[in-house]
Amino acid sequence: MALESINPSTGEVISIYTPHNTEEVNAKIEQGHQAFLRWKESSFSERSALMFNMASVLRKRKAELANLMALEMGKPLKAGEAEIEKCAFCCEYYSQNAESLLKDEFIDTEAERSYVTFKPIGVVLAIMPWNFPFWQVFRFVAPALMAGNTGVLKHSSNVCGCALAIDRIVVEAGFPDNVFQTLLIGSEAVDAVIENPLIKAVTLTGSTAAGMKVAAKAGSLLKKTVLELGGSDPYLILEDADLEEAARVCTESRLINSGQSCIAAKRFIVVKAVADEFIKLFRKQMEAKTMGDPMSPDTQIGPQARADLRDELHQQVKKSIAMGAECILGGNIPHNSFAFYPASILVNVTKGMPAYDEELFGPVAAVIIAENEEDAINKANDSVFGLGSAVFSRDKKRAEDIAANKLEAGCSFVNDFVKSDPRLPFGGINQSGYGRELSSYGIKEFVNIKTVYIK
Repeated sequence: MALESINPSTGEVISIYTPHNTEEVNAKIEQGHQAFLRWKESSFSERSALMFNMASVLRKRKAELANLMALEMGKPLKAGEAEIEKCAFCCEYYSQNAESLLKDEFIDTEAERSYVTFKPIGVVLAIMPWNFPFWQVFRFVAPALMAGNTGVLKHSSNVCGCALAIDRIVVEAGFPDNVFQTLLIGSEAVDAVIENPLIKAVTLTGSTAAGMKVAAKAGSLLKKTVLELGGSDPYLILEDADLEEAARVCTESRLINSGQSCIAAKRFIVVKAVADEFIKLFRKQMEAKTMGDPMSPDTQIGPQARADLRDELHQQVKKSIAMGAECILGGNIPHNSFAFYPASILVNVTKGMPAYDEELFGPVAAVIIAENEEDAINKANDSVFGLGSAVFSRDKKRAEDIAANKLEAGCSFVNDFVKSDPRLPFGGINQSGYGRELSSYGIKEFVNIKTVYIK
């Protein structure tokens, strides 16, 4: 079955790709394995120079790659350029720090010498989504290649152009042949790739349902997985918060990537004493954002990546309203649009509604009222997810205690929105997945943590 790239602004088919067949896929994995046998012997200085080259290539092609994202998944150009800058920074970070992050750790024992060393494991399969079609891949590529592994990519079917562009970037940066390759395959072919004995581990960013399937398959073969899955991040607005700033930050977070981010703010849990004022300020911020053609430099909200995803989001909104939520902004599909959805706010959101219980993967904010701090924390933790969270308060010690000790999430921020950074570990708990990407923790996910003991 052909893979189609469709412009979500217009519905126009951009490109049609012929999938790799089983023989081609297996040949690429074998090539990746042969490349690994050579690449693992390379020095950190060799890898570092090539990774630094990759950052330069990314920056050189920034406008071109942002344009490609706008065409394939609707990301506004300014946001696309920022994504490429972030990829380049990630490459530079690992270029400069991988050797020290993976240096041998010497431990005092009865031995003459004993230490832990970190060795690459082989070909890693990366299964990546469309919402950040470059960043999601490069936050895997940079640490994996610097650790001495090789990789194959199964990207989302609607961003094949981005996937193939990454292949070209790796080659242009000067990396040896086949250290990283794209597999043009649909989801139905993933199990067979995982079953290939040369695939040593799998990393997936995607939905909770997809993570469960991949984890089950890989687990049945005793292959390591790292899963970064869905989220319904709670943002707590306490009674002593700077409400103007909180409304600004919450809007920015909710509308990142036109609302299509696993770590975008989803549930806004506001203490009752300041709820009316926060909602007023929040609505003012949200309705000021410009929706339109992602190719326009003035656009802040582009289309959703696919029309079917927009329709699923609208069904969640309609069901929540039918159950008692009130829509005070947006909530309607624009006339004659292919995949657009406006910035929207639901208030009076309560447990049992999709807006409370499920992930809203689009520019829809769910406002939940809490009686007090304790109630706000309880509502924040009343979720199957556990990716990001944030607290807004002028009392930073109070907010830090809540963030560090009381919120059940992989990332907790104070007076700012949740973001990923190569210097910090990133990942979640519960149905938001397990394992970590980025930082020292991410680069050690796909290595053999090996004990050496000399008597």
